[in-house]
Amino acid sequence: MNNNSFGTTSHVKRNYRPAIIAISVVLIGAIAVLAGMPGMEDFDAFDVTILPLMNAILNSFTFLFLSAALIAILKGNVKVHRRFIYAAFVTTFFFLITYVTFHYLSPSTPYGGAGLLAGIYYFILITHILLAAAIVPLALTSVARAWNMENERHKKIARWTMPIWLYVSLTGVLVYIMISPFY
Repeated sequence: MNNNSFGTTSHVKRNYRPAIIAISVVLIGAIAVLAGMPGMEDFDAFDVTILPLMNAILNSFTFLFLSAALIAILKGNVKVHRRFIYAAFVTTFFFLITYVTFHYLSPSTPYGGAGLLAGIYYFILITHILLAAAIVPLALTSVARAWNMENERHKKIARWTMPIWLYVSLTGVLVYIMISPFY
């Protein structure tokens, strides 16, 4: 914070764009590489199928935190909104750790269902994957604009970020529920 000549406080804006790009490319790239890997052979230190359950639990918490953040901001409570957004980032961070760990250790699990359920599953899965990739730079840009006190620009992008992030976290749980019998 800087004091200008009028005695008011102004905010120093930071350029988060290079970090947002780097984080987005590394995360999305790592996940894409892991998707093509066969998994670790003969890994038996623990039952890795617990990790997708942890992913679903973390996604559930992310969805709840985002919902609470949305309610808070609609009520005008920025402080509570901010805390729930940070909580959603924390659960998303832990989700990423368990997700990457699972896909590093285990081969991809094919969906075993058929018919209409398979169509629904693949629709949810494909939209989940595409929007999960999009949410990385969107969420990071949203929070960067908030940190820079660019409130109007933050609101503009948050109108896209919030529903997409909610969808991604909810469909992550649905994908788990639908594929869990096949682990």
